[in-house]
Amino acid sequence: MEITGAELIKAAALLGAGLCMGIGAIGPAVGEGYAAGRALEGIARQPELAGLLTRTMLLGQAVSETTGIYSLVIALLLIFAV
Repeated sequence: MEITGAELIKAAALLGAGLCMGIGAIGPAVGEGYAAGRALEGIARQPELAGLLTRTMLLGQAVSETTGIYSLVIALLLIFAV
């Protein structure tokens, strides 16, 4: 059985999509975990600022998550456009 060029391109695109999501999810996960940990430290030190720290943390996590969403978009393009 011989592998055609189209099959090889499809296999490379699927492998690239998997790597894109795997590697693209590491950054947001680490960043969001770090932000949550630091916010909890801040709340432990100054409980009266819990509302402000929580809002700021959630905004930062939302911005951090955009890189994961970009990875998802690229992975979907690789899966369905190729």
